Amino acid sequence: MVEDATDGSLAKVLSRWQLFAIGFGAIVGWGWIIQMGYWVNEAGPIGSLVAFAVGSILVLLMCLIYGELSSAMPYAGGELHYSKRAFGIKSSFACSWGLLLGYVGVVAFQAIALGVAIAYLIPHFQTFPLWTILGEPVYGSVVAVGILGVFIITYLNYRGVDPTAQFQLILVAIIILAAIILITGSFTVAPTVKNAPFGNAGLAGIAIVAIQVPGLFSGFAIIPQTAEEADMHPRSIGTVIVAVIFSVTLFYAITFWAVGQSVPVSKLADSLVPAATAMATVFNSAIAGKLMTLAGIAALLTSWSSFLIGASRLIYAMAESNMLPESLAHIHPKYNTPSRAIVLIGVITAIAPFLGEQMISSIINADSLGFVFSWIIVSGSFLYLRYTEPEMERPFKLPGGYLIGGLGLIASVLFLRLYLPGAPSALVWPKDWAIVSLWSLLGIGFFIYTRWTTIPDSNT
Repeated sequence: MVEDATDGSLAKVLSRWQLFAIGFGAIVGWGWIIQMGYWVNEAGPIGSLVAFAVGSILVLLMCLIYGELSSAMPYAGGELHYSKRAFGIKSSFACSWGLLLGYVGVVAFQAIALGVAIAYLIPHFQTFPLWTILGEPVYGSVVAVGILGVFIITYLNYRGVDPTAQFQLILVAIIILAAIILITGSFTVAPTVKNAPFGNAGLAGIAIVAIQVPGLFSGFAIIPQTAEEADMHPRSIGTVIVAVIFSVTLFYAITFWAVGQSVPVSKLADSLVPAATAMATVFNSAIAGKLMTLAGIAALLTSWSSFLIGASRLIYAMAESNMLPESLAHIHPKYNTPSRAIVLIGVITAIAPFLGEQMISSIINADSLGFVFSWIIVSGSFLYLRYTEPEMERPFKLPGGYLIGGLGLIASVLFLRLYLPGAPSALVWPKDWAIVSLWSLLGIGFFIYTRWTTIPDSNT
């Protein structure tokens, strides 16, 4: 333990409902509000359901694996501890850095998306063009809103996890209420439309949508990051993870089905905020669309806050383990938060709005790759620890653990193939791979610098 970490400690303040709200809010963020049109355009309403079902199989396997590991090692930075105990510090750093790409990518995506949401609510909001990236202008007004959001969410998390979790509960309730209204209207007042069930791209469209699912569902992994702050029995942490995945899968399935039956795909594909367009179409009311956009902003904020929690706790754990500069393991003496790690994420996130909304899909693709890469190492850690430490206390122990762990590892490797050249859903060069390459080089530099400037511990 580094010296700075003794300034305070992470407080055990999170209830089951607060932990559920953090996980649910992390998954059901702005992605479904703004990406729905892209998904149904590529794969059709039924194809999108199939893509999410395929992706959910991997996610369900991983959430079961996480449930057992998090109950056995309920520490901040969960994956770091699992992989370090199994394979040592180098593998642990690779796992953690890949995961951090996912977390930072989601937070950056939300910082861009906030301006998009405001632009939908306020006509002619996109003003003061600054420059052009990938053929699209970046507007100063959108950048300003994104930076304001960065400040608010960073400050809220800096002040403590308990008020942040209360904030999450309120926002999650708003999201669920909005979805219930949309679904109810789709089956009652909206006319039925005929959409091509699998779009125009067939299997390729399903693959294109499926590669985004790990990134979209990865919010369940925020729960292990906050395990050290959970005021509950370790077994309950695993139960909450499983409950979150089932709830979100049901949420997406019903929403896709309802919208696919009542809104033309072409209208969704052409919309800046497809979920808001769906609501406006279902109720034949522009005001209804604006209200859905407000619910979408609630979804954006709760996802943003959740992933900032996860990213900051992971940075804190990496600094404690001599993988990042030890100053980042500082705990605020009053607020009991990893304050320097939170500020660092805020500074990095503030860059994102300057890149423009045309980078959203690339950021989602890159962060999804980071999650899948880390899940391969987590699955391997699960299997290795089952074999080498069978007597480890596992309050949430899976029956048939070797089978689930093996399936999780195989599914993760197969999913990784979808991102690589030759697959119809491969990451795009140069913009997608540029993000992955720059992040990898940054990680190598951090690791070499930190190992040279710290005394290696016994786990090296």
